[in-house]
Amino acid sequence: MKIGVIGATGLVGGMILKVLEERGFPNQEIIPVATQKNVGKEVSFASRTLKIVSIEEAINAECDYVIFSAGGKTSKLYAPMFAERGAVVIDNSSAFRTEDDIPLVVPEINANIINDSRIIANPNCSTIQMVLALAPLHFKYKIKRVVVSTYQSITGTGIKAVNQLAQEEKGEEAERVYPYQIHHNLFPHGGDFMEDGYTTEELKLVDETRKIFSDNSIQITATVVRVPVLGGHSESVNVEFENEFDIKNVF
Repeated sequence: MKIGVIGATGLVGGMILKVLEERGFPNQEIIPVATQKNVGKEVSFASRTLKIVSIEEAINAECDYVIFSAGGKTSKLYAPMFAERGAVVIDNSSAFRTEDDIPLVVPEINANIINDSRIIANPNCSTIQMVLALAPLHFKYKIKRVVVSTYQSITGTGIKAVNQLAQEEKGEEAERVYPYQIHHNLFPHGGDFMEDGYTTEELKLVDETRKIFSDNSIQITATVVRVPVLGGHSESVNVEFENEFDIKNVF
């Protein structure tokens, strides 16, 4: 079984390799892929080293599964190419999440919709942790309204954000990924601002939750705050249900 990991040198790509190693799938051949400047470099996997290859080489390798974590533009361009070669693509970017013909999957909730799909979209990290908690409640009581505030680690922005925080903590001049200092600071937004005042990160929570639950009637408002910590997002979620419930059964 050949598994391609696109973005293998990034924060998420490195974690994907770690999880694949921990799971120890039988007869797995890992093909790590990164940008051209990293081709030929090595990454560690299961007590051995693997050489980084180009994405074109990975396409020709006829992978069985390909996990993308290299940004939406890369996914949009190359994911269909892998799918045409017969691979099942699991994409971590936002590239395909809102497309009607691409399943947006949280396995514990809606794995049944995958069927023979060649491209599978993975929701935003904050969406996943929220819907996992809400799914059993929604299916039992039907959610009417959600007000969610998330407090998201800088790790979600990537390695450059981690480097910015590390340098600022040392009092050094940092290359800024964020428009302001993040050390000892909070940003009351995530992503880019849209015309309606919401940000792209906030709209992900709205749109993806509705798609995963197949219910556009759910009223959702979201606020995203970026916090200067490494790893882990926190959420405060206020929920109103359509049906009567006993709080003892909720917990």
